[in-house]
Amino acid sequence: MQFKQLAFVMPLLAIASASPVAEPKPEAADVAARAQLEKDSDDIWLWKKREAAQLEKDSDDVWLWKRADDSDDVWLWRRGQEATIKRAKLAKDSDDIWLWKKREAAKLEKDSDDIWLWKKREASEKNKKSKLVKDADDIWLCTTTPAPAPAPAPAPPAAPASPLPGSSLRAAPMAPPPLAALSMPPNFLVELGRLDPDVPFRASQAHIHHTWARTFHARPELYLRPQSVAEVQKIVTLARRMRRRVVTVGCGHSPSDLTCTSAWMVNLDDLASVLDVDQERKTITVQAGIRMHALNLAAREHGLTMPSLGSIDVQSLAGAVGTATHGSSMKHGLLSDYVRSLRIVLSNGQAVKCSASQSPDLFRAALVSLGALGIIVEMEYELSDHSDIEWAQTILPIDHVLSLWDKDLWTSHEFVRVWWLPYMKRAIVWKANKTDKPHLKPAYNWYGGSVGFHTYHILLWISQYVPRFLPWVEWFVFGMQYGFKDGATIRAVEEQRTGLLMNCLYSQFVNEWSIPLSKGPEALTRLTKWLHGDEHGSAIPFSPEGLYVHSPIEVRVANTVGRHPRPFLDTSCPDEPSLYLNATLYRPYNQDPPCRERYYQAFEHLMKEYDGRPHWAKNFQSVDHNYLSKAYGDDLGDYLRVRNEVDPDGMFLGAWHRRTILPPKAELATFPLEEREVVRRQRHTGGVDWVGEQARWYDGGVDVFEKNGSESGESFDLMAGAEAEASVLLESLRDDDEDLEVEMRRREDTEDTLTGTSVFNKM
Repeated sequence: MQFKQLAFVMPLLAIASASPVAEPKPEAADVAARAQLEKDSDDIWLWKKREAAQLEKDSDDVWLWKRADDSDDVWLWRRGQEATIKRAKLAKDSDDIWLWKKREAAKLEKDSDDIWLWKKREASEKNKKSKLVKDADDIWLCTTTPAPAPAPAPAPPAAPASPLPGSSLRAAPMAPPPLAALSMPPNFLVELGRLDPDVPFRASQAHIHHTWARTFHARPELYLRPQSVAEVQKIVTLARRMRRRVVTVGCGHSPSDLTCTSAWMVNLDDLASVLDVDQERKTITVQAGIRMHALNLAAREHGLTMPSLGSIDVQSLAGAVGTATHGSSMKHGLLSDYVRSLRIVLSNGQAVKCSASQSPDLFRAALVSLGALGIIVEMEYELSDHSDIEWAQTILPIDHVLSLWDKDLWTSHEFVRVWWLPYMKRAIVWKANKTDKPHLKPAYNWYGGSVGFHTYHILLWISQYVPRFLPWVEWFVFGMQYGFKDGATIRAVEEQRTGLLMNCLYSQFVNEWSIPLSKGPEALTRLTKWLHGDEHGSAIPFSPEGLYVHSPIEVRVANTVGRHPRPFLDTSCPDEPSLYLNATLYRPYNQDPPCRERYYQAFEHLMKEYDGRPHWAKNFQSVDHNYLSKAYGDDLGDYLRVRNEVDPDGMFLGAWHRRTILPPKAELATFPLEEREVVRRQRHTGGVDWVGEQARWYDGGVDVFEKNGSESGESFDLMAGAEAEASVLLESLRDDDEDLEVEMRRREDTEDTLTGTSVFNKM
């Protein structure tokens, strides 16, 4: 409500509350006939138009809705605002305003001459307060007589102090909203009331989730940000009773639909404290939502650091570990290798601790859990001494790099990675070792900052329409950044925690697989031939004619040979070091590249020939249970056995899991709480709207979809086939204007003139 209109309404309310109009007391029979709500069903109430409620026009913009003989319930309805938002169409835009739906809430529907339907939950019949309570920009509640103020909710338990002030580096914690304002089934408050009232339930609605790359969008029924393990347990317990799926998210950096849901989404950003640092054992115990950047800052205060990192550190620790994130070193493997113990809340609400010696099978399954076992809430993580690294990167001919492959290419330094430039027939080799030398910034390069960033982005956008332009883009961009001559080298000295990182520039698809390191030269040679149009020489049965991709291909290594315990879903090779090939495709200005489908078909075909394993968090597209059964053998079966034991109803399963790791439905029936994908739709601003089963609703708000006895969500309209095109959910997602300004991840202390890895953008 605008200030001008609010100023007009407030005196009106003051008069109404201070000087109520005296009315003759009606007979008891009249009161019963005029003022009693008559229940017609679980979620519909009959409102007598002529007897129980009299519309009184007080001004051009305000209507008072009064219940006869009921002084503590007055509704204000602004006609102008109603027209502005097209009859109360989804008004919620952020986490702290109530989602007011066009069909589900605040819409009177005439059923007969004298009866109007009023939806019980959307009218917030129980939400009677002593003063104005703003529920949305267009709806205000007031009472004409003071009511006792509700007791304040108890403060949540204080989180343990972090060794480093501000080390959590997260958004401000979310305060619990009025639960009566949530648009939920009638039994929601009943079930919630059976749980400990001293444990907050921090839920909001109308949250639009999207991956960092904006490749997928989804609108969960409830968005929850717990601040304690007890709150997580309460969420899981209530979800089980309400028959809802639960999805856990962190920064959303996976560009796949792994975290998409129309059910309940739990964000762990407020569960991100440092609980303990043991300098003697070199371990840190943290809540699982902590970002790795914050963990390293806290560890630095104690002279410690994470032993290895991927290319970025903005992910939550639980998310990075749970998807088998890795760095690039023959001396290190997966990040999960350094987890000493963890605590996980299972579907029965219990918080269970596991380690290599305590519940070892659960530990091996939870190390790379894919979010399908429960909610990991704490981790004990092994650290190493804080150190600096000296790194150097050199541009070399591809043939020279291949000649070093079996010599010391991967072993001469602790950290090594390569960027493969197939059109230039060159590679950039990056190497780093620990050092005691003073810090040194890279040599100045005017092109290495914002000029190069925006130039590259525009050139990528042009190449969407002129794909044959891409080889020239590769030559120009990487030549300007790293030099056009073989042997050109850039050096720097910085902290290990920042030196191992790269700037994550543009929205992207990423498709990374691990294969045996010994197969690397053959695989890269074949892929290079295919990209140069040599289908026969590459022996890849997909036509490369007219196809151009932007590069480089990121090449990294990891070594987990002999490490125990291994996660059941460890992506690395068990018998020799692993080579990770990452085929990244940028999405300039959020536009999907036209080469994606054919390029990824060819790339994945090649990877499968070497028994490759895909990175779980990325955009692989031809992997299913049958292939993974061959790649993982008994380990996949053991993982699924443990998963099914701790989550027999499938509370943590979704369409991604069914499509990827679960057997087909003919072999394994759908779990009672498993969420199934209903529809996905391309957005006009790029990316995909994803809608799950619990969004299925019909026009009148009555649940018509039965899911093994569970209750479907009550937030959205029916989604079925072509009907989804006109759904409230998809309209709200599609019409939601996105900020098309380029968003990027910049590593700490990056300057506009910083060269080195500033152009490259890998996960």
